Amino acid sequence: MRVLLIEDSAPIVRAIRQGLEEEGFAVDVAVDGEEGDVKARTTSYDVIVLDRMLPKLPDKEDGLSLLKRWRASGINTHVLVLTAKTSTTDKVAGLDTGADDYLSKPFEFSELLARIRALVRRGHQQKDPILRCYDLTIDTAARTVHRASQAVHLTPREYALLEFLAFHRGKVVTRSMIWEHLYDEYDENTSNVVDVYIRYLRNKIDKNFEPQLILTRWGEGYMLRGDDDPPAPKKL
Repeated sequence: MRVLLIEDSAPIVRAIRQGLEEEGFAVDVAVDGEEGDVKARTTSYDVIVLDRMLPKLPDKEDGLSLLKRWRASGINTHVLVLTAKTSTTDKVAGLDTGADDYLSKPFEFSELLARIRALVRRGHQQKDPILRCYDLTIDTAARTVHRASQAVHLTPREYALLEFLAFHRGKVVTRSMIWEHLYDEYDENTSNVVDVYIRYLRNKIDKNFEPQLILTRWGEGYMLRGDDDPPAPKKL
């Protein structure tokens, strides 16, 4: 999943970015309100983490002013606001402006991560942290995967790809969709790497298992088998 982090504190940026990338997230960074506004309007993100106090904003404006303009212009990306302000009034102001969640500084990274994961699930209208496809089980909270009750060990990038396919189960996702959501602006790979990781996933998810769950739709993209795509009957 792809996250935009808008934060002007270099130590906080380093800590959050490193932590999220280790969990398989693609992370873009903006260090001021002006840069954050441009990226939020020009790129599709799963979640935006927005610091309330930012440089390069008009006088008396803050991160909530950005958020208000985004909502007014139809940007519906889930936004988690970070702030040093801890009063109930400040939290209410943030939520009433259109924030989906609110986290006060200082915070534990594990809590931030859990909140981001919850927002990602909400974005895909998935309340249950457990995703299922036939005998495949994906625990999005623990980031564990099992096929036919056997543990499947995935790298962070492989897991991110599988989770993305699972959130769109039964629907074709194009290479460009995968690229836009799994790779950040700093990644120097080409879109062909998507095919490479699909092959890695198939070797771990589908090899020696039936039915095959990761399907190719030639000329379109890939998909995780849906309920309307039953496996072909076995030949007698």
